[in-house]
Amino acid sequence: MFPEGFFARADPSPDAAFYSWPRLVTHIDDRAIAAVGALYDELEITGTVLDLMGSWVSHFRRAPDNLTVLGMNDEELAANPQASATVLHDLNDDPILPFEPDTFDAAVCCVSVDYLVRPIEVFTDVARVMRAGGPFVCTFSNRCFPTKAIRGWLQANDEQHCAIVSEYFRRAGGWSEPVAEGRTPAASPGDPLFAVWAFAI
Repeated sequence: MFPEGFFARADPSPDAAFYSWPRLVTHIDDRAIAAVGALYDELEITGTVLDLMGSWVSHFRRAPDNLTVLGMNDEELAANPQASATVLHDLNDDPILPFEPDTFDAAVCCVSVDYLVRPIEVFTDVARVMRAGGPFVCTFSNRCFPTKAIRGWLQANDEQHCAIVSEYFRRAGGWSEPVAEGRTPAASPGDPLFAVWAFAI
């Protein structure tokens, strides 16, 4: 499923340079944002939560008790009103998370999974830092920075995107069989929102 060149990008330069200036904007529309928050509520994502590849907004309707936001830009992270703690970390440079095992009750990654060049390593390490039974939820749409998204993602359609992320979970190990869903009505106006999630085992 992942042939040679699948994880290559048009712009292979270090991500630290690309994210050196803040982008205090939302990357999906209000309806898609609402769908993210509704899913987090549905899955009862509470307690100590990790927001991977995060920014200035985490899209929870109600902030978790303890939310750690890991991202690439200090100014964006500092502007996140729901964050209890922030961590500057480039997962494409180092897929190992700077946390102890069994630290988090849940993890989320919103509209960023398409930028991971070593996703299976990242998903493996997310399983390490999660407590058993905790969900890891990846949400995504059809928008991206095309020069930084991996080639395989750019060449895939929405259904294939769900299959790609599902396969990350399977190959990483440590996860239940993933669930993939469209979270906004098909063929309706606005940004579509898709989600793939699994539970730590």
